[in-house]
This record gives sequence, structure tokens and C-alpha cells, in this order.
Amino acid sequence: METGTTGETSRPEWVGLPGGLLTLRRLLLVVWTGFFGLVTALVLGLAAGPVWASLGALWLLVLAWGWVVLGRNWRSWRYAERADDLLISRGVLWHEETVVPYGRMQLVEVASGPLERRFGLASVQLHTAAAATDARIPGLAPAEAERLRDRLTELGAARSAGL
Repeated sequence: METGTTGETSRPEWVGLPGGLLTLRRLLLVVWTGFFGLVTALVLGLAAGPVWASLGALWLLVLAWGWVVLGRNWRSWRYAERADDLLISRGVLWHEETVVPYGRMQLVEVASGPLERRFGLASVQLHTAAAATDARIPGLAPAEAERLRDRLTELGAARSAGL
């Protein structure tokens, strides 16, 4: 399976992240805003009275705003495999694009925490000699993360052998 671009003038084929990462992040948002809303309402209700307890509902605004922001952030993440490097693009307000040449990769690892495993997600972490160019692709399906790790390792070994 050939991926990436073949010529200098063609554009990279971008791949977005699966929806599981968005679901996980939105679930965490609901849990945390619900918790803080409840604590705010209880503390203010006991300390200042039931009218002040209604300020706990302000966390609903945080929930609505966070829901939209998380969706926009998730849509901004994408990656592309090219002939000589891997591109990772992310960010809504501050757009960031990282280019990692295959020959500069020293370590490619797949990581998955307990919540990520529960939602069937894994992250690919790329390490280079310069710490500033380390890159990460979160929220991939485990099979895709392993495929990407194997492919990047193979391409990295082939490119670094030519140095």
C-alpha cells in the first residue's frame, strides 16, 4: 500500500483522527463540568443560600463552550505521510504544522492509557534528536497506530541508512 505524495507539485493526502477521541474528550468535559457545577452549587447553597446555589448553573455555559471548542480542535488534527517526511497539522487559533523527516526519527512508540484503551484509542509518539521536533498523533485506532509505527520505523531505518 503506497501512501503519501509522489511528486513535488502534488498535495499531501491528509488523514483526520477517528471520532473516538472526540467522544472521550467530550465525556471528560461533561464529567468535570458536572462535578464542578455540583460542588459550586453545594458550597454556595450551604454558605450563602439557595439563590446563590444557582450560580452552579454557570458551568453549563462552560460545558456548551467546551463542547464547541473540542469539536473544532478535533477537526483540526490531521496527518499525512509523504515520500520523505511525516506532516502533522493541528490547531484552530494557533495553527501548527510539524514536519518530521523519516531519517531523523530515533524512536516511534505507541502508547495507550486506561481511558484510551477503554475507548479503543492509541497515540503515536515520534522522538527525534531535537526535542523541539518531537511529535504526537493522538486518538488513533490501535491497529492504525501500530501500522503507522511499523511503517515509520521501516522508512526511518531506510532513510537513515543512506546518511
